[in-house]
Amino acid sequence: MRLKTLLTGLAAAFGATVASAQELQIIGQPEMGATGFQTQATELMRDIVWLDTMVLVIITIITIFVLALLVYCIVRFNQRANPNPAGFTHNTPIEVAWTVIPIAILVFIGAFSLPVLFKQQEIPEAEVFVKATGYQWYWGYEYPDDEIAFESFMIGAGDNMLTPEVSQELADAGYSDDQFLLATDTSIVIPTGKTVVVQVTGADVIHSWTIPAFGVKQDAVPGRLAELWFEVDEGMEGIYFGQCSELCGLSHAYMPITVKAVTQAEYEAWINETKVAGQYVEPGAVQVAASE
Repeated sequence: MRLKTLLTGLAAAFGATVASAQELQIIGQPEMGATGFQTQATELMRDIVWLDTMVLVIITIITIFVLALLVYCIVRFNQRANPNPAGFTHNTPIEVAWTVIPIAILVFIGAFSLPVLFKQQEIPEAEVFVKATGYQWYWGYEYPDDEIAFESFMIGAGDNMLTPEVSQELADAGYSDDQFLLATDTSIVIPTGKTVVVQVTGADVIHSWTIPAFGVKQDAVPGRLAELWFEVDEGMEGIYFGQCSELCGLSHAYMPITVKAVTQAEYEAWINETKVAGQYVEPGAVQVAASE
């Protein structure tokens, strides 16, 4: 009764700002038959997409140039058009050119790609710190600064099939059948506009923590602590999905990651609600319960 009173009080204090899971838009997820990248929710991901586009332009130009040379050689130097081939074996200017020009292209690409890499690897001071531990086959999360810890399993784990029961579990959590193999029973909750540092490790074998829309991927190696960081843009509140991206055993394909990005006020409400409850609380769940 006392716990219910505390939760109701918190809901009243934050009720105007807390968003329920069903109210969060699903932004970062794979689309059937789609090509290209997912929605870019961070500066890191925008840098990656920009670099990819630039390199794609360069390799397209090179491919077209090489194809044009091949066509020219086929037409100009075939046996019918050129029955008496030349007898020389070297052309110094051409050999210098095809050595120097590729080097210049690689240096040009490196001048832009290395800053993108360094930005990812130079970890800033965290405004929100989360520890992610990979297990066979689920993730464990800790918020050390707030003494919060919980585990995250795929909805439908164990069956690994979209049964009517699993479909109902998805619906109860605010997801559709399209999110099967993507949605988890609990989620990392982070605020937008804040620097989030995730410390990653493995408890048994090597796993990998990946959120494509954030442009982050870090192997979780047993006995080692590695870090990644990201900052979700303000206005990009929503749900983002990822996967373990390192082959880690029999159920590797059933080890998804769910991140819910909310506003700062909603994040603070979730922290307080979860600490009071002593276990993971769905963002907005207290508000919904108190209003019924």
